[in-house]
Amino acid sequence: MIKEFKDASLITAIKTPYCSDGSIDIPCYDSLVEYQLKAGVDGIIVGGTTGEGQLLDWEEHLMLIAHSANKFGDKLLIIGNSGSNNTREAVKASDYGFASGMHAALQINPYYGKTSEDGVIAHFNAVLECGPAYIYNVPGRTGQDVTPEIIKQIADHRHFIGVKECAGNERIAQYEKKGIACWSGNDDECFDARHKFGSHGVISVTSNIIPGIMRRLMNEDEPELNSSIQALISWLFCEPNPIPINTALMMTQAVPLVFRLPYLPLKLEQRIEGIELLSKIGVSELVGQEPVVFADNDFKVII
Repeated sequence: MIKEFKDASLITAIKTPYCSDGSIDIPCYDSLVEYQLKAGVDGIIVGGTTGEGQLLDWEEHLMLIAHSANKFGDKLLIIGNSGSNNTREAVKASDYGFASGMHAALQINPYYGKTSEDGVIAHFNAVLECGPAYIYNVPGRTGQDVTPEIIKQIADHRHFIGVKECAGNERIAQYEKKGIACWSGNDDECFDARHKFGSHGVISVTSNIIPGIMRRLMNEDEPELNSSIQALISWLFCEPNPIPINTALMMTQAVPLVFRLPYLPLKLEQRIEGIELLSKIGVSELVGQEPVVFADNDFKVII
């Protein structure tokens, strides 16, 4: 199975949509996943940062992993975000996720309540015992870099798949030269990561809205196509993820106009900028329909 994981070059960190009452909109979620399937995406991250796992309670989180595995597990790699800064909680969630049928976990280093490097290694070794896992390094969110020295200590574990790396393409190249599989965590750099630095692919936010284009960029060396979407990618990160991708999918009418706090929709002037960028892409490439700006009071914000 590890080989199958390593063959996955495009993995989407899938959005979690909500009903107006605040519950997870399962039919809408299924529709989003069907778009990914149609575009040829290899797998999905369920309940990641983009999927707002940080805003889901564990019952919702594990239900969504189980639902995804049951409905799509024969068509896609189902990677459950079962990571936590609490090792005991991460182990419990990972065990439940694997029992529910997920194929792999996404595991993050302890954030906020940081530990020592030896503690990070011990944490990863504990969660890797649960089953196959991608290690996620995003220092901008965790406040602590998972360094190559740390990865070296866990890379021989039987359940280690590789790294989702947000520390840049030079580090990705360093890992790949040592035989450590690496996926870019930066959509703006992922094309070069794939075609110039030897990455295995990307775990992407942008593929939520343009999965077909992202599929082409991982498969083919098309620098002009990559250049053509850089302005859109920049807009999709004009505020912390997942605020812009949520707003974009609402503008294309792919998901209900419902935000969970602390996230709020992009401001009107930002949405006006986005409508031009989305329209340039063309509706045939978008998840959803012809984009609409919407008024501020069209969006519902819940707790």
